[in-house]
Amino acid sequence: METDNQNETQIITEGLAKIRTAGNVFYNPVQEFNRDLSISVITTFAKLYTEEKIKKADKQPNDINVITSYKNDTATAGVKCEDGISILEALSATGLRSIRYAKEIPGIKEIIANDISHKAVEDIKRNIAENNVADIVSPSHSDATLLMYQHRKGNQFDVIDLDPYGCPSVFLDSAVQAVKEGGLLLITATDMAVLAGNSPETCYSKYGAVSLRIKSCHEMALRILLQCIEAHANRYGRYIIPLISLSADFYVRVFVRVFSGAYKCKFTTSKLSHVYHCTGCDSFALQPLGILRTNDKNNKQVKFSLPTGPSVPQKCEHCGHPHHIGGPIWSAPLHSPEFVQAVLRAAPENLNTYKRIQGVLSVIGEELLDVPLYYTLERLSGVIHVEMPPILALRSAILNAGYKVSFTHMNKTSVKTNAPAKVIWDIMRCWEKKHPISKKRHIENTPVFNILAQQPEKDYSFEIHPNANPESRKMGFLRFQENPSPHWGPGSRATAMVGDQKILKSKKNQGKRKRELSQESIESKKE
Repeated sequence: METDNQNETQIITEGLAKIRTAGNVFYNPVQEFNRDLSISVITTFAKLYTEEKIKKADKQPNDINVITSYKNDTATAGVKCEDGISILEALSATGLRSIRYAKEIPGIKEIIANDISHKAVEDIKRNIAENNVADIVSPSHSDATLLMYQHRKGNQFDVIDLDPYGCPSVFLDSAVQAVKEGGLLLITATDMAVLAGNSPETCYSKYGAVSLRIKSCHEMALRILLQCIEAHANRYGRYIIPLISLSADFYVRVFVRVFSGAYKCKFTTSKLSHVYHCTGCDSFALQPLGILRTNDKNNKQVKFSLPTGPSVPQKCEHCGHPHHIGGPIWSAPLHSPEFVQAVLRAAPENLNTYKRIQGVLSVIGEELLDVPLYYTLERLSGVIHVEMPPILALRSAILNAGYKVSFTHMNKTSVKTNAPAKVIWDIMRCWEKKHPISKKRHIENTPVFNILAQQPEKDYSFEIHPNANPESRKMGFLRFQENPSPHWGPGSRATAMVGDQKILKSKKNQGKRKRELSQESIESKKE
């Protein structure tokens, strides 16, 4: 980022875009990964979406125009494609994202870069002109929700990108109506304190679900956001299919397709679950809202029914402590493996964050799809105060027992497995027998006492399994980028990332409490 002192403007270069902005601007350099990944996802989606249109056109030539540009493979990044996709960036700020989309994604017909701020729209207009993308990108000065409501009938968008400051839920009702059939929604949420369980009552008021302070809170945040989108879509006979669900840095971001079908909406209850979370040992269990049953041999006749419950006893069977109940959360798959692999193949290697995209998507491609939530190695060890086992040893014990296990991109020490909680704690009991804890830790009615009081059903082997170390870990792929600057993070609403005054104030307050206590001690001695 440069500064033009003569005009008092900032010059920001990212990807193929170069923008100018005067005064404070909400620009976050760590979000470059977000924008790079979005470019890769939309590029892959545009190709898939157009191929689907071509197949439909071949079957119904009288109803749909043949998409000549794609059939002849002439779609080029930076060149307007009359048969291409339409994109709405509802909260555009400087227009950087829209300009990058125009210059780096092939097959775009039009992009609307919208913002409610007069100042932001002036920046957008200037940046569009200076980047020579006026034939593709159009500025818009409007309330984002109102603009999407105006496009909910007839003139819908193929892609809608929502990247707000904080909670996106106020935009979801209009967004699920303004996107075309099979279109793509890209939605970010940065209010992680709410989604991660710090304020469950606020989470319910914003997202319609109760969040829990659980070690797998980042995955729960994604699943709460997805159920919220699904709930808004269902009101209009629509439903979602997640392509990629990502937790990164200080936010979560989901890429979902939206389809219509009243019958398909009936399947939603089987995709949602409440979560029972033990307050003692952090074990968890899911209680689905609905169950699907098939009545014939070909699994074609589906019967919808209600489950019986609860799925756990009143006290945790492992440690004897009570449960908290959270949710409902999305308990269906977070990703489409085929789409993830397609994005991996299509991601341009010249992107600044390509290595991180490669690393994150590789780990996502290895995640177990049908296993919601995960344990962490340090928490499993911490509950019973035992020496932490090597991650490969624990993974091997699970694999040797005949169950599946994977990492998740959300946590370096994650243990995502289809093994029941009883098996996990039996494995930890076996590990404790090999590495006994101090007797003073055995305090009655504590989780460690109650868990270790039970004997494991069998002796689990910690011999290293050949599949214990996944390919992404062997290859040393990058999953987390270095902090671009001190005090980085989501920033403040409608201001620069971090002002000098904020940094000075932060430095000034470092050790403030210790200095105050020291001064009090000196004064008390004088007395």
